[in-house]
Amino acid sequence: MLNAKWLDTFTTLCDIGHFTRTAEVLGMTQPGVSQHLHKLASQVGKPLISKDGKSFTLTPAGEAVLAIGIARRSQERELQDIIQFDDPNVGDISIGCSGSFAMWLYPHLLDWMHQAPELVLRVTAAPHMSIVTSVLDGKFDLGIVSEPINYPRLEAVKFAREELCLIVPQSYAGQKLDLNLLNEIGFVAHPDGYAYADDLFSLNFPEDYKGADRLWIRTFVNQIGQIPIPVAQGLGYTILPKSGVDAFAGKQDLAIIQLPKKRYHDLWIISRKGRSEIARVAALSNLIGRAAQML
Repeated sequence: MLNAKWLDTFTTLCDIGHFTRTAEVLGMTQPGVSQHLHKLASQVGKPLISKDGKSFTLTPAGEAVLAIGIARRSQERELQDIIQFDDPNVGDISIGCSGSFAMWLYPHLLDWMHQAPELVLRVTAAPHMSIVTSVLDGKFDLGIVSEPINYPRLEAVKFAREELCLIVPQSYAGQKLDLNLLNEIGFVAHPDGYAYADDLFSLNFPEDYKGADRLWIRTFVNQIGQIPIPVAQGLGYTILPKSGVDAFAGKQDLAIIQLPKKRYHDLWIISRKGRSEIARVAALSNLIGRAAQML
């Protein structure tokens, strides 16, 4: 890796063609310019210039290094242009969230995409730890998680809370259901369903609920979009965040049972520190916050 300062001095020297004027432009002494040139040549392992009195010509190695210096200046100008032209409607942006939240969120993003033809949005459904890891690694610009995180490189903002819902076929709407009746109906299980059952049922049926392993499993589904389908067809009940209900096209065939004690999950937007200052990342974060008020 070439020293950036020495490379800049050498590139400036090649532009100007004179040691003294190069020193004046860079605010250095002439010996300082010569020292940078000598150090850069030592780093490359070959001489960069061939002196002829007060003038000089570039060696083949010098020409190659100059090409690198010019390319680096061009890259720096492009970077500066990008930084100065930080348009919220231009560029790539990625977000990771749970499957149910992804289904609910995506339709809310389409209007923005219509208005921003140069914006590329990537929405990925992933489990909690994968979301955190992908944000840390830079794969996701933003992540949505339902529990606080404690990583020095990440920042987290609580932006909403989401109700955990007991979902039954529409024919059971308004009924008071106990755990025995629910077991007669049968549980439509899914990867997060067991933890949701522990969360919601231990709160509302503290004496009768003995754990998710005691529930009668009617069927198991691991595709988030399909979980409500057997419920809508009267084949069982399930437990999902409200976003999973709202995103289901056939939600008119579902009913949410109002249990005595409600359970909410806080929702957090996470990002690497400083990443949320990028215009399009900030715009997506604000859009999610506004849309989540409807949950």
